[in-house]
Order: sequence, then C-alpha cells, then structure tokens
Amino acid sequence: MKNIKDYNLEELKEELKSIGEKAFRAEQIFKWLYVDKVTSFEDMTNLSLELRSKLAENYTMCNYKILRKQESADGTKKYLFDVLDGNAIETVLMEYHHGKTLCVSSQIGCKMGCKFCASTGIPFIRNLTPGEIVEQILAVEQDTGSKISNIVFMGIGEPFDNYDNVMKAIGILNNQKGLNIGARHISVSTSGVVPRIYDFAEEGFQCTLSISLHATTNEKRSSMMPVNNAYPIEELMKACRAYIAKTNKRISFEYALAKENNDNLEDAKALVKLLKGMLCHVNLIPINKIENGAYTKSTNENIMKFRDYLNENGIVATIRRELGSDIEAACGQLRRKNQKE
Repeated sequence: MKNIKDYNLEELKEELKSIGEKAFRAEQIFKWLYVDKVTSFEDMTNLSLELRSKLAENYTMCNYKILRKQESADGTKKYLFDVLDGNAIETVLMEYHHGKTLCVSSQIGCKMGCKFCASTGIPFIRNLTPGEIVEQILAVEQDTGSKISNIVFMGIGEPFDNYDNVMKAIGILNNQKGLNIGARHISVSTSGVVPRIYDFAEEGFQCTLSISLHATTNEKRSSMMPVNNAYPIEELMKACRAYIAKTNKRISFEYALAKENNDNLEDAKALVKLLKGMLCHVNLIPINKIENGAYTKSTNENIMKFRDYLNENGIVATIRRELGSDIEAACGQLRRKNQKE
C-alpha cells in the first residue's frame, strides 16, 4: 500500500481527489499526522467513518517499531527502527542547550565508501522515501513526548544520493501546517556530490549546507573519500563558491581530524588557503574509532592547535561536542545493526 506520509500537502490534495474525496480533507489529515501525531486512521475523528475506512484500505501510516533504544551517559539516545520491510536504520537524538536535535538517515546503507564511517561496512539496500525520513522524527517525538527542534541529515546514507526524496521530506518538515520545523533549523550534509550542490542552491530552502571535506589535497581526500575521484576538490570548491554566491548563505565544512593523517599545522595552513575569502565555518570533528577503521582520533593538543590556527587566520572554526560515543552514536559510528548482531 501507499505510505500516506510520502505526500506533501499539495500532493495529498490531489491524491484525495483521485479517490473521490474533497481536497480540503488533506489539511485535516495533515494536521492529524503532524500536529496531533496520531498513529491510526481511526483516531482522525473529524473524518467520516467511510473516509477513515477508505484511507485504511488504501494507505499505510508507516509507524516505525523500535527494535532497540540505547541511552548514552551524556543523555544521547540512539534508536534502531524497523522500517517495516525487514530492514532497519539508526536515528540519534541529541540534547543541546538550544533544544533537541535529531540526526536522521536518508538511505538504508550507503554507496559512498568513506573510510572513517561505519556505514561503509554495510551494503546499500535502497533509498528511504520522504515519509520514511519524516517518520523518524514522528517516532522519536512519540517515544519521548517532546518536540524536536533541529534536524541534521547526517545519519546513514548520502542525502544528495537520494536528492528528490530528501527535498520532499524537507518540504513536509518545514510546512507550517505540519511539523513546522524552520528551514534554518535543518542541516543537510553531503560528501561532495557536486551536481546536487548546484541544484540545492536553486531550491530556495534556508537550510544549512554542510560539506564533508576532511582533507585539502585530492590524493589525501580520495584515500579517505572515494567520491573525490568523481568530484575532485577543485570542482567541489567551485560548486561551493557558486552556492554561496547564489544563496548568500554560509557553508559549514566538516573536517574530521585523524591522528598523523590530516591534523598537523601544514594541513591547517592548506585549509586556510583553500577556504580563504569564503563565507564559511569549519566544524572540527575528533574522528571516532570504528570497527576495522583505518584512522584514530587526533590528540586533544593537536585538535586545539588546529582550531586556534584557523581562527587566528580568519576562518571561523569550532570543535564539535562529542556525544554518544559510548553507544556508537557519535559522528561516523552509525550503521544498520539488526537485533541479533
């Protein structure tokens, strides 16, 4: 059956008309789904019994089952969700002073093969649909009884490899008649799928674009991130400058510091040179150890020296707060474990 959460509001109006119903019912259903957050068509009590029956016969609500929930010592929660077809994804809830941030997945598995990411160790199965992406937020809000204020597309998968579904999901999340999460509270991360950076610039969303950079030379970046073979640094930087010129929005560059690999002063100098003059911010990430991973975490001393050098030379840089590493919920540690693993 069709997932009713796969439709944005305008599409839902057309869908209802196709089954002989009035378009205005779509707004009622949208409110039930995203404001009242019901989990059954039966609960949509201002709809006729006939319409509720028709909806149940033709659509699913895609209510995720929690296969496992782990809580870190720092309060971070990691969910393993059954996506109802025999597959599972992970979603992470993080607590910050500015509210609750949810790190969502966009694919089951990932094709990118980044050497510092645990998702590399699992095969790509398929893209998540818009409704399956949105359901991660709904399922966590239902479990915790609290509102998610920020969304980061930094879970399993490459969002720009599932571009259309991710864009539709953002539209549903952002809709004022639905979840009403402001676009400025949504961040989308890409490993550097250059054509989609140009596309994203045209979308008009006020979301934050995050670029996983992690190195300043093609040789080093390709060894860490195979996507660089298709879209080398020169093309990536050209696309980033075009994005900034089009949107006048700052890009956040993610840079995972790996010991004796990309964390020395020469790397910092090269990064300053690469980003000089760009409207940007650098998010330094102490790389997290993963099973069979090739990299280890840089020393705290090197991390702080790297940050200070960037700041002293005109590049705003901060060190990402490490959350959830004790339950493998930190950056790069997500995978798609089943219950028996």
